[in-house]
Amino acid sequence: MLEHNSNGLIITLCAFTTNMQWKLEREGDYFRIFDEKKNIAGYFAPEYGEIYPEEKTDEVIEEMHQKHEKIPGGYLLLPMVKFGIFSLDNEIELDYLEARIDEARDRILWWHKFITSQKNQNHKIRVSHTDPDMLSINFPILFNVKTPLEKDALLEVLRPTLDFLNNQGLL
Repeated sequence: MLEHNSNGLIITLCAFTTNMQWKLEREGDYFRIFDEKKNIAGYFAPEYGEIYPEEKTDEVIEEMHQKHEKIPGGYLLLPMVKFGIFSLDNEIELDYLEARIDEARDRILWWHKFITSQKNQNHKIRVSHTDPDMLSINFPILFNVKTPLEKDALLEVLRPTLDFLNNQGLL
């Protein structure tokens, strides 16, 4: 079950039917999320809390990972919509443009339905850092219990959300 409080999405473990095998790979202070075809499905940025002094942030985060310290949640950054129209190399027909805009609108409405159902007003949408033809959505996610900074433990608590979004066609 996915719930929400004023700080973000809360994950409650439950069974979602999916055959997707997710994988996390750490890269610096965040994790890449891969699907079973080894495509990047998104990113998870742990909430490390306040780190002082700021100039030691990298060292402190590395130590937190080595000690598998527990975190309350983090942020999911996921692809929201790919337009398929913003390319300097391509000319497109009006019918194609209209079809792509309609498809993008439908996908945006699905995301709106998800975000609204979660009562999550803390989301942010921006142009993807890897593709200027795509928007990404970023939203906070809180775990039921603090979870160790360890790939398998994090994946266990992220899996229900990833499965839910995948089953809704949002990943």
